[in-house]
Amino acid sequence: MNKKIIISDLSLDFDKNAVLSNINFDLNESEIGCILGPSGCGKTSLLRAIAGFENITEGTIIKDGVCISNKLENTPVQNRKMGMVFQDYALFPNMDVKSNILFGLNEGSKKDKDDRVNYLLNLVNLENYKNNYPHELSGGEQQRVALIRALAPSPEVLLLDEPFSNIDADIKEELVSDVRDLLKEFSITSIIVTHDQHEAFNIADKVAIMNEGKVEQVGKAYDIYHKPENKFVADFIGLGVFIPVTKNNNNELETPLGLINKDKLKENEMKYNNCEMLLRPDDIIHNDDSPTKAVVVEKQFRGAEFLYKLLYNEKYPLLCFAPSHHNHKIGESIGIELDIEHYVIFER
Repeated sequence: MNKKIIISDLSLDFDKNAVLSNINFDLNESEIGCILGPSGCGKTSLLRAIAGFENITEGTIIKDGVCISNKLENTPVQNRKMGMVFQDYALFPNMDVKSNILFGLNEGSKKDKDDRVNYLLNLVNLENYKNNYPHELSGGEQQRVALIRALAPSPEVLLLDEPFSNIDADIKEELVSDVRDLLKEFSITSIIVTHDQHEAFNIADKVAIMNEGKVEQVGKAYDIYHKPENKFVADFIGLGVFIPVTKNNNNELETPLGLINKDKLKENEMKYNNCEMLLRPDDIIHNDDSPTKAVVVEKQFRGAEFLYKLLYNEKYPLLCFAPSHHNHKIGESIGIELDIEHYVIFER
Protein backbone atom coordinates (compact mmCIF):
# COMPACT_ATOMS: atom_id res chain seq x y z
CA MET A 1 0.00 0.00 0.00
CA ASN A 2 1.04 3.60 -0.59
CA LYS A 3 2.29 5.49 2.43
CA LYS A 4 0.11 8.54 2.99
CA ILE A 5 1.92 10.01 5.98
CA ILE A 6 5.50 9.31 7.11
CA ILE A 7 6.82 10.96 10.27
CA SER A 8 10.56 10.40 10.67
CA ASP A 9 12.78 11.31 13.65
CA LEU A 10 10.54 14.26 14.50
CA SER A 11 11.46 16.49 17.42
CA LEU A 12 9.75 19.65 18.64
CA ASP A 13 11.05 22.18 21.15
CA PHE A 14 9.26 25.08 22.84
CA ASP A 15 11.67 27.70 24.23
CA LYS A 16 14.48 25.12 24.11
CA ASN A 17 12.40 22.64 26.11
CA ALA A 18 11.89 19.30 24.38
CA VAL A 19 8.20 18.57 23.81
CA LEU A 20 8.57 15.76 21.26
CA SER A 21 11.65 13.57 20.76
CA ASN A 22 12.50 11.28 17.85
CA ILE A 23 8.93 10.48 16.80
CA ASN A 24 8.50 7.83 14.08
CA PHE A 25 5.03 6.95 12.82
CA ASP A 26 3.49 6.26 9.42
CA LEU A 27 0.09 5.53 7.94
CA ASN A 28 -0.99 3.88 4.72
CA GLU A 29 -3.61 5.26 2.40
CA SER A 30 -7.09 5.06 4.05
CA GLU A 31 -5.69 3.88 7.39
CA ILE A 32 -7.00 5.23 10.69
CA GLY A 33 -4.19 5.94 13.11
CA CYS A 34 -4.45 6.85 16.76
CA ILE A 35 -2.03 8.69 19.00
CA LEU A 36 -2.79 7.40 22.49
CA GLY A 37 -1.28 8.44 25.79
CA PRO A 38 -1.82 10.17 29.13
CA SER A 39 -2.54 13.88 29.46
CA GLY A 40 0.49 16.07 28.85
CA CYS A 41 2.48 13.47 26.90
CA GLY A 42 2.65 15.56 23.69
CA LYS A 43 -0.19 14.05 21.66
CA THR A 44 -1.83 17.33 20.66
CA SER A 45 1.56 18.95 19.96
CA LEU A 46 2.27 16.14 17.49
CA LEU A 47 -1.11 16.59 15.83
CA ARG A 48 -0.53 20.35 15.55
CA ALA A 49 2.87 19.71 13.98
CA ILE A 50 1.26 17.40 11.40
CA ALA A 51 -1.36 20.07 10.68
CA GLY A 52 1.33 22.71 10.25
CA PHE A 53 0.52 24.83 13.29
CA GLU A 54 3.93 24.12 14.85
CA ASN A 55 7.40 24.31 13.26
CA ILE A 56 9.33 21.14 14.03
CA THR A 57 12.91 21.26 15.33
CA GLU A 58 14.24 18.08 13.71
CA GLY A 59 13.05 15.34 11.38
CA THR A 60 10.50 15.33 8.57
CA ILE A 61 6.80 14.93 7.85
CA ILE A 62 6.13 13.50 4.41
CA LYS A 63 2.68 13.41 2.80
CA ASP A 64 2.13 11.58 -0.49
CA GLY A 65 5.88 11.43 -1.04
CA VAL A 66 6.36 15.19 -0.57
CA CYS A 67 8.04 16.73 2.47
CA ILE A 68 5.65 19.18 4.13
CA SER A 69 7.71 19.82 7.28
CA ASN A 70 11.36 19.86 8.22
CA LYS A 71 13.48 22.12 10.39
CA LEU A 72 13.98 24.61 7.54
CA GLU A 73 10.52 24.92 6.01
CA ASN A 74 6.89 24.32 6.87
CA THR A 75 4.15 24.04 4.23
CA PRO A 76 1.35 26.46 5.25
CA VAL A 77 -1.68 24.93 6.95
CA GLN A 78 -4.03 25.94 4.13
CA ASN A 79 -1.87 24.15 1.53
CA ARG A 80 -1.70 20.77 3.28
CA LYS A 81 -5.18 19.57 2.20
CA MET A 82 -5.93 18.42 5.73
CA GLY A 83 -9.16 18.70 7.68
CA MET A 84 -9.24 19.25 11.44
CA VAL A 85 -11.86 18.33 14.04
CA PHE A 86 -11.31 19.99 17.39
CA GLN A 87 -12.12 18.82 20.91
CA ASP A 88 -14.68 21.60 21.46
CA TYR A 89 -16.24 21.13 17.96
CA ALA A 90 -15.41 24.79 17.05
CA LEU A 91 -18.79 25.27 15.35
CA PHE A 92 -19.81 28.85 14.67
CA PRO A 93 -22.60 29.55 17.19
CA ASN A 94 -24.20 32.29 15.06
CA MET A 95 -24.51 30.02 12.00
CA ASP A 96 -26.99 27.22 11.45
CA VAL A 97 -25.82 23.70 10.61
CA LYS A 98 -25.99 24.21 6.85
CA SER A 99 -23.95 27.43 7.01
CA ASN A 100 -21.35 25.79 9.24
CA ILE A 101 -20.81 23.03 6.68
CA LEU A 102 -20.82 25.45 3.73
CA PHE A 103 -18.13 27.58 5.37
CA GLY A 104 -15.25 25.50 4.04
CA LEU A 105 -16.73 24.88 0.59
CA ASN A 106 -15.12 27.49 -1.65
CA GLU A 107 -15.50 25.76 -4.98
CA GLY A 108 -18.53 24.70 -7.02
CA SER A 109 -21.93 26.12 -7.87
CA LYS A 110 -24.59 26.84 -5.26
CA LYS A 111 -26.40 23.66 -6.30
CA ASP A 112 -23.23 21.59 -6.03
CA LYS A 113 -22.56 22.95 -2.54
CA ASP A 114 -26.15 22.37 -1.41
CA ASP A 115 -26.03 18.83 -2.78
CA ARG A 116 -22.80 18.21 -0.90
CA VAL A 117 -24.29 19.46 2.37
CA ASN A 118 -27.43 17.35 1.93
CA TYR A 119 -25.36 14.28 1.08
CA LEU A 120 -23.20 14.65 4.19
CA LEU A 121 -26.15 15.36 6.50
CA ASN A 122 -27.90 12.25 5.21
CA LEU A 123 -24.81 10.18 5.99
CA VAL A 124 -25.02 11.13 9.65
CA ASN A 125 -28.84 11.14 9.86
CA LEU A 126 -29.04 14.89 10.48
CA GLU A 127 -30.88 15.90 7.31
CA ASN A 128 -33.69 17.43 9.38
CA TYR A 129 -31.30 19.63 11.39
CA LYS A 130 -29.78 21.80 8.66
CA ASN A 131 -31.56 24.93 9.92
CA ASN A 132 -30.78 24.32 13.59
CA TYR A 133 -28.08 26.20 15.48
CA PRO A 134 -25.30 24.42 17.41
CA HIS A 135 -26.82 25.15 20.82
CA GLU A 136 -29.98 23.31 19.72
CA LEU A 137 -28.02 20.09 19.14
CA SER A 138 -26.78 17.43 21.55
CA GLY A 139 -23.05 16.89 22.02
CA GLY A 140 -23.10 13.88 19.73
CA GLU A 141 -25.00 15.79 17.04
CA GLN A 142 -22.57 18.71 17.27
CA GLN A 143 -19.63 16.36 16.86
CA ARG A 144 -21.21 14.78 13.78
CA VAL A 145 -21.67 18.25 12.27
CA ALA A 146 -18.05 19.13 13.09
CA LEU A 147 -16.93 15.91 11.43
CA ILE A 148 -18.84 16.38 8.18
CA ARG A 149 -17.85 20.06 8.06
CA ALA A 150 -14.22 18.90 8.06
CA LEU A 151 -15.02 16.28 5.40
CA ALA A 152 -16.98 18.68 3.17
CA PRO A 153 -13.98 20.02 1.20
CA SER A 154 -12.72 16.44 0.62
CA PRO A 155 -9.42 16.71 2.54
CA GLU A 156 -6.73 14.14 1.84
CA VAL A 157 -5.99 13.65 5.55
CA LEU A 158 -8.28 14.20 8.54
CA LEU A 159 -6.92 15.11 11.98
CA LEU A 160 -9.11 14.75 15.08
CA ASP A 161 -8.10 16.07 18.51
CA GLU A 162 -9.88 14.25 21.37
CA PRO A 163 -13.10 14.19 19.29
CA PHE A 164 -15.13 12.17 21.81
CA SER A 165 -13.97 13.72 25.09
CA ASN A 166 -17.10 15.83 25.58
CA ILE A 167 -19.56 13.08 24.62
CA ASP A 168 -21.77 11.35 27.19
CA ALA A 169 -20.62 7.83 27.94
CA ASP A 170 -23.96 6.26 27.00
CA ILE A 171 -23.67 7.39 23.36
CA LYS A 172 -19.89 7.47 22.97
CA GLU A 173 -19.47 3.84 21.91
CA GLU A 174 -22.07 4.18 19.16
CA LEU A 175 -20.57 7.48 17.98
CA VAL A 176 -17.05 6.01 17.82
CA SER A 177 -18.36 3.14 15.69
CA ASP A 178 -20.29 5.54 13.43
CA VAL A 179 -17.24 7.75 12.93
CA ARG A 180 -15.08 4.76 12.01
CA ASP A 181 -17.69 3.62 9.46
CA LEU A 182 -17.82 7.12 7.99
CA LEU A 183 -14.04 7.44 7.70
CA LYS A 184 -13.86 4.02 6.03
CA GLU A 185 -16.67 4.95 3.63
CA PHE A 186 -14.72 8.03 2.58
CA SER A 187 -11.45 6.01 2.50
CA ILE A 188 -9.74 8.93 4.19
CA THR A 189 -6.45 8.65 6.03
CA SER A 190 -7.08 9.87 9.56
CA ILE A 191 -5.13 10.54 12.75
CA ILE A 192 -7.00 10.70 16.04
CA VAL A 193 -5.61 11.88 19.36
CA THR A 194 -7.10 10.41 22.54
CA HIS A 195 -6.23 9.45 26.11
CA ASP A 196 -8.97 6.77 26.08
CA GLN A 197 -7.69 3.33 25.09
CA HIS A 198 -11.20 2.01 24.46
CA GLU A 199 -11.74 4.71 21.84
CA ALA A 200 -8.36 3.96 20.30
CA PHE A 201 -8.95 0.21 20.15
CA ASN A 202 -12.44 0.60 18.70
CA ILE A 203 -11.55 3.02 15.93
CA ALA A 204 -7.90 2.65 14.92
CA ASP A 205 -6.09 0.37 12.49
CA LYS A 206 -2.76 1.41 14.01
CA VAL A 207 -2.02 2.83 17.47
CA ALA A 208 1.01 4.81 18.64
CA ILE A 209 1.48 4.84 22.42
CA MET A 210 3.08 8.09 23.64
CA ASN A 211 4.69 8.99 26.94
CA GLU A 212 6.65 12.10 27.89
CA GLY A 213 7.07 13.25 24.30
CA LYS A 214 8.20 9.89 22.92
CA VAL A 215 6.51 7.03 21.07
CA GLU A 216 6.81 3.89 23.19
CA GLN A 217 5.23 1.41 20.77
CA VAL A 218 3.37 1.37 17.45
CA GLY A 219 1.16 -1.45 16.25
CA LYS A 220 -2.28 -2.98 16.08
CA ALA A 221 -4.38 -2.78 19.22
CA TYR A 222 -4.31 -6.56 19.70
CA ASP A 223 -0.52 -6.70 19.62
CA ILE A 224 -0.09 -3.71 21.92
CA TYR A 225 -2.43 -5.27 24.48
CA HIS A 226 -0.98 -8.78 24.36
CA LYS A 227 2.64 -7.97 23.45
CA PRO A 228 3.61 -4.69 25.15
CA GLU A 229 7.24 -3.83 24.50
CA ASN A 230 7.94 -2.21 27.86
CA LYS A 231 6.46 -1.79 31.33
CA PHE A 232 4.95 1.62 30.60
CA VAL A 233 2.85 0.20 27.76
CA ALA A 234 1.96 -2.88 29.81
CA ASP A 235 0.82 -0.67 32.70
CA PHE A 236 -0.97 1.93 30.60
CA ILE A 237 -2.91 -0.45 28.37
CA GLY A 238 -5.62 -2.58 29.90
CA LEU A 239 -5.55 -4.06 33.37
CA GLY A 240 -2.79 -6.17 34.77
CA VAL A 241 -0.49 -7.06 37.65
CA PHE A 242 3.13 -8.18 37.80
CA ILE A 243 4.29 -11.31 39.59
CA PRO A 244 7.94 -12.27 40.24
CA VAL A 245 9.71 -14.82 38.06
CA THR A 246 13.01 -16.48 38.93
CA LYS A 247 15.26 -18.95 37.14
CA ASN A 248 15.92 -22.18 39.09
CA ASN A 249 18.91 -24.54 39.01
CA ASN A 250 17.37 -26.43 36.08
CA ASN A 251 17.22 -23.21 34.07
CA GLU A 252 13.43 -23.23 34.40
CA LEU A 253 11.41 -20.12 35.14
CA GLU A 254 9.33 -20.32 38.30
CA THR A 255 6.39 -18.14 39.33
CA PRO A 256 4.27 -18.22 42.49
CA LEU A 257 1.65 -19.99 40.37
CA GLY A 258 3.96 -22.63 38.93
CA LEU A 259 6.54 -23.21 36.19
CA ILE A 260 6.43 -21.34 32.89
CA ASN A 261 6.33 -23.34 29.70
CA LYS A 262 9.72 -22.45 28.21
CA ASP A 263 8.59 -23.40 24.70
CA LYS A 264 6.44 -20.26 24.56
CA LEU A 265 9.15 -17.89 25.79
CA LYS A 266 11.14 -15.57 23.55
CA GLU A 267 14.87 -16.11 23.48
CA ASN A 268 15.64 -12.76 25.12
CA GLU A 269 13.29 -13.62 28.02
CA MET A 270 15.30 -16.74 28.85
CA LYS A 271 18.41 -14.69 29.64
CA TYR A 272 16.83 -12.94 32.63
CA ASN A 273 17.62 -14.33 36.08
CA ASN A 274 15.36 -11.98 38.00
CA CYS A 275 12.26 -10.79 36.21
CA GLU A 276 8.51 -10.30 36.45
CA MET A 277 5.59 -11.39 34.34
CA LEU A 278 2.51 -9.43 33.30
CA LEU A 279 -0.79 -11.14 34.06
CA ARG A 280 -4.00 -9.79 32.52
CA PRO A 281 -7.44 -10.60 33.98
CA ASP A 282 -8.06 -12.85 30.98
CA ASP A 283 -4.95 -14.91 31.91
CA ILE A 284 -6.62 -16.01 35.16
CA ILE A 285 -9.63 -18.30 34.68
CA HIS A 286 -12.17 -18.70 37.47
CA ASN A 287 -12.84 -22.39 38.06
CA ASP A 288 -14.77 -23.46 41.17
CA ASP A 289 -13.25 -26.94 40.93
CA SER A 290 -9.61 -25.81 40.78
CA PRO A 291 -7.45 -26.74 43.78
CA THR A 292 -5.56 -23.44 43.38
CA LYS A 293 -7.38 -20.81 45.45
CA ALA A 294 -7.19 -17.04 45.84
CA VAL A 295 -9.09 -14.73 48.17
CA VAL A 296 -11.49 -12.07 46.88
CA VAL A 297 -10.35 -8.68 48.23
CA GLU A 298 -12.46 -6.47 45.97
CA LYS A 299 -14.97 -6.87 43.16
CA GLN A 300 -16.49 -4.66 40.48
CA PHE A 301 -19.86 -5.54 38.94
CA ARG A 302 -19.80 -4.90 35.18
CA GLY A 303 -23.14 -6.28 34.13
CA ALA A 304 -22.29 -9.50 32.30
CA GLU A 305 -19.22 -10.11 34.44
CA PHE A 306 -17.38 -9.33 37.65
CA LEU A 307 -13.83 -8.08 37.80
CA TYR A 308 -12.40 -9.75 40.89
CA LYS A 309 -9.30 -8.42 42.62
CA LEU A 310 -7.71 -11.39 44.33
CA LEU A 311 -4.87 -12.15 46.71
CA TYR A 312 -2.98 -15.39 46.15
CA ASN A 313 -0.97 -17.02 48.93
CA GLU A 314 -1.60 -13.94 51.12
CA LYS A 315 0.96 -12.05 49.06
CA TYR A 316 0.36 -11.82 45.30
CA PRO A 317 -2.40 -9.64 43.80
CA LEU A 318 -4.26 -11.04 40.79
CA LEU A 319 -7.13 -9.92 38.57
CA CYS A 320 -9.81 -12.20 37.19
CA PHE A 321 -12.95 -11.83 35.09
CA ALA A 322 -15.87 -14.13 35.91
CA PRO A 323 -19.46 -14.36 34.62
CA SER A 324 -21.78 -12.32 36.83
CA HIS A 325 -23.67 -15.37 38.09
CA HIS A 326 -20.44 -16.28 39.91
CA ASN A 327 -21.19 -13.78 42.67
CA HIS A 328 -18.59 -14.40 45.38
CA LYS A 329 -18.24 -12.48 48.63
CA ILE A 330 -15.33 -10.37 49.78
CA GLY A 331 -13.01 -12.61 51.77
CA GLU A 332 -14.16 -15.79 50.02
CA SER A 333 -11.62 -18.18 48.47
CA ILE A 334 -12.30 -19.03 44.84
CA GLY A 335 -10.69 -21.49 42.45
CA ILE A 336 -8.42 -20.16 39.72
CA GLU A 337 -6.19 -21.56 36.99
CA LEU A 338 -3.70 -20.03 34.57
CA ASP A 339 -4.52 -19.85 30.88
CA ILE A 340 -1.74 -17.71 29.44
CA GLU A 341 -1.44 -17.51 25.68
CA HIS A 342 0.97 -14.55 25.56
CA TYR A 343 3.86 -14.57 28.03
CA VAL A 344 5.07 -11.04 28.68
CA ILE A 345 8.19 -10.88 30.83
CA PHE A 346 10.33 -7.91 31.82
CA GLU A 347 13.61 -7.73 33.70
CA ARG A 348 13.13 -6.43 37.23
